[in-house]
Amino acid sequence: MSANLLTVAEVAQYLQVTNSRVYELIREGLVPSVRLGRQVRVDPRSLQTFCDGGGAALPGGWKRQSK
Repeated sequence: MSANLLTVAEVAQYLQVTNSRVYELIREGLVPSVRLGRQVRVDPRSLQTFCDGGGAALPGGWKRQSK
């Protein structure tokens, strides 16, 4: 294993969004993550793949759909 896993704060800083937005992207399955107990980490290669693919919007876009 050569790449260190990123914290949510590091991902948020990289994407220039808030921590809660990163958690939301993870919860929606748009950003792959790894759980270590209660901690959440993101593989930098998965994050790069997400970004290379143009990212993805949450369902409903800026006007979130009701569940």
